[in-house]
Amino acid sequence: MKRFAFLAIAASISTAAIAAPETYVIDGNHTLPRFSYSHFGYSTQLSRFDKTSGKIVLDRTAKTGSVDVTISTTSVNTGIPLFNEHIQGEDFLNTEKFPTATFISNKVNFDGDKPSSIDGTLTLKGISKPITLTVTSFMCMSHPMLKKDACGANATATVKRTDFNMGKHAPYVGDEVTITLPVEAIKQ
Repeated sequence: MKRFAFLAIAASISTAAIAAPETYVIDGNHTLPRFSYSHFGYSTQLSRFDKTSGKIVLDRTAKTGSVDVTISTTSVNTGIPLFNEHIQGEDFLNTEKFPTATFISNKVNFDGDKPSSIDGTLTLKGISKPITLTVTSFMCMSHPMLKKDACGANATATVKRTDFNMGKHAPYVGDEVTITLPVEAIKQ
């Protein structure tokens, strides 16, 4: 009987030592995806989306994870209301027909103990294409205000507008668009 109790205790201790996947819900107040592109070669224009939701699942011990991000394309913010409407039109985001964009991944790549890139599928304007987000920073810690574990990261990728049926004015307005995803997420 003592041996059985010892084995049960040992099994529970070793099970506790094995990390399980942790789920983090994206904080929409601190996750504002941005995109930038060349405007006739004069300047690099920078805009963002103001409404983002989703979740991130990480198992840092197993070095695996998944990412599910939904961006409200109707929340595009160029800084100029008239230009917001222009970007939401049929030639570009066509938000009336496609009010969201998504990035979904089941492949988080690690370098040591931190994510280094995320392979997934970007769906924009009803078109899905594989992309890789390069993680440029990553940190998890107890959130000082919420008193919950939280993770944050910055990731980037470059896509072509023409791949997503948004090529109006290309190449004068740059075809290459840099997407930057600053994300903060709270552990559930």
